[in-house]
Amino acid sequence: MSEPAGMTPAAGEKPAGQALEIIGLAKSYVPGKPVLRKVDLTIAAQGLTAIIGPSGTGKSTLLRCINRLVDPSAGQIWFSGEQGRVNLVSLRGKALRQARRQIGMVFQEYNLVERLTVMENLLTGRLGYTSAWSAWRRKFGAQDIGMAFRLLEEVGLADFANQRADALSGGQRQRVGIARALMQQPRLILADEPTSSLDPKTSVEILELLKGEAGARGIPVLVNMHDVELARRYADRIIGMSAGDVVYDGDAAGLDDARLKTIYGGASWLR
Repeated sequence: MSEPAGMTPAAGEKPAGQALEIIGLAKSYVPGKPVLRKVDLTIAAQGLTAIIGPSGTGKSTLLRCINRLVDPSAGQIWFSGEQGRVNLVSLRGKALRQARRQIGMVFQEYNLVERLTVMENLLTGRLGYTSAWSAWRRKFGAQDIGMAFRLLEEVGLADFANQRADALSGGQRQRVGIARALMQQPRLILADEPTSSLDPKTSVEILELLKGEAGARGIPVLVNMHDVELARRYADRIIGMSAGDVVYDGDAAGLDDARLKTIYGGASWLR
């Protein structure tokens, strides 16, 4: 018996061990030129899953379909959230806003409001839970402000609460981005190339922070990255994509040279 378009009969109960189920997900920006080709994936309700693959293979499009920044051309995305198990593809209006506030997003280019302070940027993570009038007045409750201060301490920015975002380094900005996502108290975090603009040392620090903070809260993370070695080092599971298809799904130990050739093509770059 098929599930209804919006919510399963077991709404309100989070399926054990599962945060996300993607079924037949496809996306074409131009007719006849698919970016995603009927992707099927299940994401566990814990751990860090890394998606690797060459540029243009659909990694970012996959994440943007999940949080509905991009509308899929076909398929289903079942998300286990506050409202039970819902198909994100079918949601509109208030139901979509309620689901999206439970999905934290960490961006490659940070997506901070440059003229606002670090504290104000963190508090934007609570906008989905705040009335429009309070948000317009930038009025947040003591509980939200207290949570923001605690997160700043945890990400190493306790002394930067009143600093404008445009005065921060790239690594500091990404720490704000991670803290802002955690402010949503999400059921899932998506991270789109969070280290691609950072130096190697800072990249390691950011991956450690993201995995540690999310792991301590039991929040699963789905992250796109180009750095295969970082994926091997920090991912509990690695998904390899090529030309819009999933061609590898396993752990770091199974990601040998033969698998990498299948994902990226060629061999000269391996040496």
